Amino acid sequence: MPAPVEARGLVKRYGEIVAVDHVDLTVAAGDVYGYLGPNGAGKTTSLRMLLGLIKPNEGSVRLFGRDPLVEGARALQGVAGFVEEPRFYPYLSARKNLELLAAYDGGGARERIDSVLDIVELRDRAKDKVRGYSHGMRQRLGIAGALLRDPRLLLLDEPTTGLDPAGIRDMRDLVRRLAEQGMTIVLSSHILAEVEALCDRVGILRRGRVVFEGALSELRSAGGGTYALRTTDQRRALELCEAHAGLSGVRQDDGAVRFSAPEEAVASLSIALGDADVGILALVPHMPTLEELFFDVTESDEADRAPAGAAQAGS
Repeated sequence: MPAPVEARGLVKRYGEIVAVDHVDLTVAAGDVYGYLGPNGAGKTTSLRMLLGLIKPNEGSVRLFGRDPLVEGARALQGVAGFVEEPRFYPYLSARKNLELLAAYDGGGARERIDSVLDIVELRDRAKDKVRGYSHGMRQRLGIAGALLRDPRLLLLDEPTTGLDPAGIRDMRDLVRRLAEQGMTIVLSSHILAEVEALCDRVGILRRGRVVFEGALSELRSAGGGTYALRTTDQRRALELCEAHAGLSGVRQDDGAVRFSAPEEAVASLSIALGDADVGILALVPHMPTLEELFFDVTESDEADRAPAGAAQAGS
């Protein structure tokens, strides 16, 4: 079966500004895929190209093996979502807005209206005009509109932007329920804690380029972990850590020897400490959060940043 999303070599230029720079993405069936990057990294521009809303200058997109620029609307069968904030007629009720969308989609969309209103927990407010909806309710109504298509792939661009903590919680629970039903979801978000709680794979953009794509576990493994070591002989422990292969950032701090290392190096260090008759009192790991890894990936390596005058556009 073709992957829900395959993008290869996507480039989008606006004059001399490169918004998306040779982006490759692969989203497998069943993924909850977090699409991350600072403001201006090119996330929204990428999503627009995935949906065929704008044409890339270079590269290709396949949604379940179909090219939106070649096959048009047929390529979007089984695909739904929204880029930026969903829009509705404010003077119409939520139900009436969904009826209009269902008329465009045809098929059995109209028969799914009550079901999608239940999914997003808006059925009790379905007769209310959208102008009276909160921002969070409009976001949920946007997802309801997308679900009318009974999609296999759902693309959501910043669905929690502007929501209060309760709205963020409700949106997180909704995305989790959809994922548990087997839907493939691409979630662009600035809220890293939400991505960490929901997503199993991530793609991270910096200045229009993908700087990491893979499982969260792979990102954590690549980032390594930090450890705090307390022993019966801290001076000797510090010497052994400084000489031990695989450890980096070794330092004495706040009564502990601190360092970064993969698990294999930590295991061999514990053996070396025992051989040197240094007793381990505590060896406390600290695995980096997604936020720490995100900033490490997007803010490090200054030499790889675009030169002045070639700043990236898009969001």
